[in-house]
Amino acid sequence: MKKLITLFFIFNLCNTFAQDMTKNPFGKGIINLVSKDSSWSTKVAFRFQTRYDGGYDFGDSTFSDRAYVRRARIKGHGYAFSPKVQYKFEYDVHNGFVLDAVLKWNFAGNWSLWFGQTKLPGNIERVFSSQKLQLVDRSLLNSRFTLDRDAGFQLRHHFNVGKTFLIRTKLAVSQGEGLNRKSQSAGNGYTGRIELLPFGKFSKKGDYFASDLKREEKPKLMLSFTYDYNDNALRSGGQMGQDITGSTRDLQNIQADAHFKYKGLSFFGEYANRKTMDGIAVNELNEVYYTGSALNLQAGYLFKNNWEIAGRYTQVNPEDITGYNNIEQYTLGFSKYVVGHNLKIQGDIGLTQEDNKENTVLFRLQTEFNF
Repeated sequence: MKKLITLFFIFNLCNTFAQDMTKNPFGKGIINLVSKDSSWSTKVAFRFQTRYDGGYDFGDSTFSDRAYVRRARIKGHGYAFSPKVQYKFEYDVHNGFVLDAVLKWNFAGNWSLWFGQTKLPGNIERVFSSQKLQLVDRSLLNSRFTLDRDAGFQLRHHFNVGKTFLIRTKLAVSQGEGLNRKSQSAGNGYTGRIELLPFGKFSKKGDYFASDLKREEKPKLMLSFTYDYNDNALRSGGQMGQDITGSTRDLQNIQADAHFKYKGLSFFGEYANRKTMDGIAVNELNEVYYTGSALNLQAGYLFKNNWEIAGRYTQVNPEDITGYNNIEQYTLGFSKYVVGHNLKIQGDIGLTQEDNKENTVLFRLQTEFNF
């Protein structure tokens, strides 16, 4: 009861001061500097998420809960020598490692070359910042099939067909082993993504966060397709997952997604498929590559008072040989945006139905502070 009272107090506090706090400098950065000759700039910010989880298992009729820090990060970006040479970094304070460290060189107008460690151009939900999620956290599709981060090179290009139709292409050659891998790469990862925006750009990069906080006056749509080939993958999910010590496999990932926004209404859908290309998903040491497919559908509506309701359906279907169960998950949530994604409170409740297991229910409440 004490926990529920505390959560209710936090919830009402955010709502009570919503209008006054919109004038506070959330999201402006702790450090925000531009040199006198405009030869360099830097912005450094700090953000953290606090969370409460409460879960009920129908199998043994037990309730468990916890409160904890979900994320705490220092991040920054800027340019050096010229706005054409940009950089981005992000450090995970909570876990103690570097997430992003990448240089971006914009050349020939609409071309850019990236070098360093950052997110690969994979499924749209992963490209969304964890700061800018519509529900408390990402879906099971993302946790099972995302490409996540990797180190290497990316070449990006965009161009228009006619007055509004925008096409973006993204190519990456990376080490294939994912985040902060220090040993020599056993085989590279090759990623390509194309994004089609028939009605032009979303307002202020709205195609890279789920909620329609900009309340698009005209319909906006992005249709995307990603192909990734991971040569000699050393982890069960390619860039993520358990280490593989026995014989390895080449992995193929195919992902497709759609993203739509219009006057507070938002929707995105994702499909992912992973398979091994040179043998079954289980090696001689019974080490398993996570292969199969998944579908994720999510929609929300933002009211004019900056309250939002959102729902999600996720289906995960691993290959039978992996020994993993099929899962369906239903999630319903709310958000109160005090200062956009820089200061907000979110909650959701999810029902998980997994083959050969009893159903579970999970309730989550989370706050986001970005300075």
